[in-house]
Amino acid sequence: MATFKDFNFKLIVVEQLMFIDETLTPQFCLADLLKEKGLGDDPWEYAQQHGLAHQVVPEARTFFETLEISDELLADVEELCMDGGNQVYQECAPVWDGEDDLFDVGSLDDLALLPNLRRVLGSEFLGPELRNVLSARGIVAD
Repeated sequence: MATFKDFNFKLIVVEQLMFIDETLTPQFCLADLLKEKGLGDDPWEYAQQHGLAHQVVPEARTFFETLEISDELLADVEELCMDGGNQVYQECAPVWDGEDDLFDVGSLDDLALLPNLRRVLGSEFLGPELRNVLSARGIVAD
């Protein structure tokens, strides 16, 4: 199984595989996890009550950090979309408004895990240096 270095890059991959392609299952739902743990069933309320506004809820972070993604699934990824409205972000930080750097990708070292990646939508969020990394690998940065 692949090991990711950049948590936020992993979340973008999870978005593609779990919430768009629906090949990485079961689909994560923070409300269901909170309910299972007896912590309520409203992620927004939970985050507010525990001082987690604009932060990744620890239970979600643990889930995604330990989530294993097979090399076969990673090889299927041809496109990624970086967008503040990604479902994975809402599942991680239900109070997040997209106005800070909480989910900014800091490194593209994990590109090696995606041998068939051809395009990254929303790459303007990466900044010029990281967009150059994409270009150098022949990945279209839209």
